[in-house]
Amino acid sequence: MKRTIFALAALLFAAALSYSQEIPSPEEVSPSSLGLAAASEEVVALLEEDPDRCAVNMHVYEFDPIVDTKPPKGYKPFYISHYGRHGTRTNNSGKDYLYVIEHLEKADSLGILTDEGRSLLGEARAVLEAFDGREGRLTPRGQREHRMLAERMYRRFPQVFRKGSKNIRVFSSTVPRCLVSMASFVSSLTALCPDLNYSIVSDNVTQPFLTNNCSKPNRTEAGRMTKPIWKAEVDTVAILSHLFTDPAAGRQIVDNVGRFQRRICATAEMAKNLDIDSDIFRHIGTDVIYQRFDGSNRHIYLTQCNSVEFGEFRMPRVKPLVDEIVRLADDAIESGEVAADLRFGHDWPYMAIVSYLGLEGPGDRLSVDEIPQKWFGPKYICLACNLQMIFYRNRKGHVLVKFLVNEKETLLRGLEPVQGPYYDWNLVKENIEGWRR
Repeated sequence: MKRTIFALAALLFAAALSYSQEIPSPEEVSPSSLGLAAASEEVVALLEEDPDRCAVNMHVYEFDPIVDTKPPKGYKPFYISHYGRHGTRTNNSGKDYLYVIEHLEKADSLGILTDEGRSLLGEARAVLEAFDGREGRLTPRGQREHRMLAERMYRRFPQVFRKGSKNIRVFSSTVPRCLVSMASFVSSLTALCPDLNYSIVSDNVTQPFLTNNCSKPNRTEAGRMTKPIWKAEVDTVAILSHLFTDPAAGRQIVDNVGRFQRRICATAEMAKNLDIDSDIFRHIGTDVIYQRFDGSNRHIYLTQCNSVEFGEFRMPRVKPLVDEIVRLADDAIESGEVAADLRFGHDWPYMAIVSYLGLEGPGDRLSVDEIPQKWFGPKYICLACNLQMIFYRNRKGHVLVKFLVNEKETLLRGLEPVQGPYYDWNLVKENIEGWRR
């Protein structure tokens, strides 16, 4: 373990050098198309099917059926390298729900709320009560997600835990929601396989390494580029007539209808996270839901992925973490003493990892105007999102690896697999900076 800590410290020093890079201010660039006109038909359909997907990185995990392509003859799984984001959480503040409640309560005191308005007021109060001041904390749903993820991993690859090494290395962010996610995952795995041995690291050395982010100039420029999305006009007439018996009087109470609708949207997103069975999205228009999706979707991609605009600045910052993932995988392959490396962190480094590796879909290289058509964030960067690298070996010791993005087999850009989604591990390492292409 000392060797691992020293290696982390060295990598952190190298990372610090790249962190000092400043992003030069690009030419004025704004999305050329805004609103629903920028979306593909598929994206619109996915948002209509479940409006909660507009939350993008605050959308709950969707447990889809598991599909596995048969590995080449003679290859069996023996090691798993994993990075998982914490599960479903609360917001960092209850101000959105309070904003909605305060405006509706004022209207209610004047007797101008419709039945729909009173319904929304009750729903917002329920969200605030369930939130209960627990800022940025894992919810019971988040705990269930990680217990289920552990169980699905175990039942999918039982050989790794039953017939191989019993040693599991665990690394976690020190943030409480990550620690509780880790505890939920490990407890579920332990219940299924009690004789596993865990070494757990969560400290000030691993924290900045495991949770790296983009640079401040990157965030600033991405924010400037996506600002027109948030400033775009949305329908403000319909909601006033739906919520207030006197729309003109309601307009006097709600001085910024666009902001009011966005905060209703934020309240709606949190309902599912808190296990509240209420469709608050029905109170707002499709244009508001899409605006929330488009602004968040583009901003997340621009700041954390291999974007045309900022990829060359973001990707080097995650290189130390990717290098460590590779180093520990090689160590596990050589020693045969580790069944899995489990990492519990956050969404930003997760997206940078899958982009750096060059995984198709989440790691595609896109410009700001291509994002709405080709990158659907809720599919990739939802709560409890995860990368699982499953390693296989034959009797001759040859090693293959396949990549699972949110448990789904995913291919690499620019590299031919041996068969199906299975890649030669040595060739993967040679191709690992595929983000440059």
